[in-house]
Amino acid sequence: MDFVLTLVAAPGKAALDPSTAEAARRAVAGGAPDWLERGRACDIAFSGTDPHQAQDAARAALAGKAIDAVAQGRAGRRKRLLVADMDATITEGETIDELAALAGIGPEIAAITAAAMRGELDFPTALRRRMGLLAGQPEAFLIRVRDAMKPVPGARALVATMKKHGAYTVLVSGGFDVFTRHAAALVGFDSQQGNRLEIADGRLTGRVVEPILGRDAKLQALVGTAKARGIEAADTLAVGDGANDLEMIRAAGLGVAFHAKPVVAQSARARIDHGDLTALLFAQGYRRAEFAE
Repeated sequence: MDFVLTLVAAPGKAALDPSTAEAARRAVAGGAPDWLERGRACDIAFSGTDPHQAQDAARAALAGKAIDAVAQGRAGRRKRLLVADMDATITEGETIDELAALAGIGPEIAAITAAAMRGELDFPTALRRRMGLLAGQPEAFLIRVRDAMKPVPGARALVATMKKHGAYTVLVSGGFDVFTRHAAALVGFDSQQGNRLEIADGRLTGRVVEPILGRDAKLQALVGTAKARGIEAADTLAVGDGANDLEMIRAAGLGVAFHAKPVVAQSARARIDHGDLTALLFAQGYRRAEFAE
């Protein structure tokens, strides 16, 4: 069989029992489930159906259950390059929104963030507007937000497991390098990229050092890193949640919208709506016993 459907239950929210797996199997006319973790994830091999159609059929069969479904070709599932967004993908929350909350202007900046993530504002414009509102705030706010950053569940396991099996990992964000450096070290990424804030006399000037890293730069992080390391596009994995992640998600061998905004979830070939980041390991065919902690 040429294709595989991977089912992954959200930890603590759902169980993937045999009857549920059987409903999805019937929907794609597939083979017997191969359990990657009993009660949590399984593969179902199938053929004769377009993977996108099979994915839709499986989701319809699973309607109302906190279970994700990803269909793809069986060959080359384990990727050699991971490029990941930071805010709300690898780390919890949006760092700029956290800065705004400290400054007492949370709603104003959150509204701009949301518009950008929905694709209603281009990212550079949104970033400049938000930072302009933060002009004059103390540099110490950056340190407070940095020190409060927490990885999304499964982030460390995703990065550590892929690295253990030879993959290269990159964290790339339209946020700021003071945060990407910390998050990369916290989670274990090989390299990181982020924008730079202008600071004078211990305070934010409200300006971002040009050029601004946005949608095109994220795509280039994927394409450029793959080329530099001799990795084919089919062997890459990109994951993100916002509109400025779309180009790299579309270009990757496996592009994943992770708890994403609607415009991203609708455009990505794969999406994780319920599970944590270990779902990306199951989607690559890793068994639970192979995870690096």
